[in-house]
Amino acid sequence: MKTKAVRLYGVMDLRLEEFELPEPKDDEILARVVSDSICMSSHKLAMQGEAHKRVRHDLKKNPVMIGHEFCGVIEKVGKKWAHKYREGDKFAIQPALNYKGTLWAPGYSYEYIGGDATYVIIPNEVMEMDCLLPYTGEAFFLGSLAEPVSCIVGAYHAQYHTHPGSYHHEMGVKEGGSLALLAAAGPMGLCAIDYAIHGPRRPRRVVVTDIDQRRLDRAKELIPVEEARKEGVDLLYVNTSGAEDPADLLKGLNDGQPYDDVFVFAPVRAVVELGDRLLGPDGCLNFFAGPTDPEFKAELNFYKVHYEGHHLVGTSGGNTDDMREALALISEGRLNPAAMITHVGGLNAVIDTTLNLDKIPGGKKLIYTHKRLDLVAIEDFEERGKSDPFYAELAKICARHHNLWNKEAEDYLLAHAPDI
Repeated sequence: MKTKAVRLYGVMDLRLEEFELPEPKDDEILARVVSDSICMSSHKLAMQGEAHKRVRHDLKKNPVMIGHEFCGVIEKVGKKWAHKYREGDKFAIQPALNYKGTLWAPGYSYEYIGGDATYVIIPNEVMEMDCLLPYTGEAFFLGSLAEPVSCIVGAYHAQYHTHPGSYHHEMGVKEGGSLALLAAAGPMGLCAIDYAIHGPRRPRRVVVTDIDQRRLDRAKELIPVEEARKEGVDLLYVNTSGAEDPADLLKGLNDGQPYDDVFVFAPVRAVVELGDRLLGPDGCLNFFAGPTDPEFKAELNFYKVHYEGHHLVGTSGGNTDDMREALALISEGRLNPAAMITHVGGLNAVIDTTLNLDKIPGGKKLIYTHKRLDLVAIEDFEERGKSDPFYAELAKICARHHNLWNKEAEDYLLAHAPDI
């Protein structure tokens, strides 16, 4: 079986190649990848090459396939796993295997499995660690997004609260409490709003802040306050850019009270310190944003840590249970993370996109691995459509879905985009 894949040979050395996959062993599975969403972690991998902590090979001799947010179809099952997996089933993968204490992961550590490929061989350890997960949703791109959604799920599960006189930690945001999501009108923030409203533990009030009114208006359009109200949640969107004292403004929106839970979605010192000021007794601050500066710092009020029991958590991904929950919520239609996606392209666009991901604005870049397409922003489909009927039709389809990527658009792309 031949595959086309983007492989890493060293620092900034990505190559799109066609080569023969070995015959799958009895404890392996052959799979067809349909979609992969490109993660900033892949950009960091390309920047670091063999210095990356998940790389385990001499890359010049054993290049690795990149991409770890992928969804596809099982093609052939080795006899060891025939009792559990079937040909034709759709799948997603939890890349953080934690296999025998290693950091090995698809998309970083393997020659024959990664999301930016047409076909892959899934090694035995993926199944051994129960990280090959069934996906029953209709759209492949939503299966790809389950991994980033699991990061949101994991962050919510990492929150905790206590009771006076007890050291027991009650995990999760405070049910019926107040939640502030700071700098949260971006792609991951939108998912966090969605989960707060439709997840298993719901706060009474959710206040979402940003300093970009356009992003706030878009968030309000996609997740209306009326929808939240139906779920018993008081949802407020606030632009804090002109506030003399944002902490006073936000407490005023919470009946003059501090917040039980605060999430910070931007690695900005002022935002972290605002989050600290918003915390009430037993309040939990989640620093979700991943800084690139290893010396990033902010001040916290340790008087309140001592006397009011403030606590701080941070997560950098979800575990397998978080991934399962994400897949279930997406498959059931309770979460729609489509707002994460801002660009769509084919396998030919992976190298430039990965190497320049930090310079390309917007959210997730979605790749259909069997197709040859430029990376194009959804908001540019209409302009492209003036000279290309393919994008004209995609623009019409997306317009019917709040200008979001959707299953109808995916189906059209898979049927009409040129193969690679």
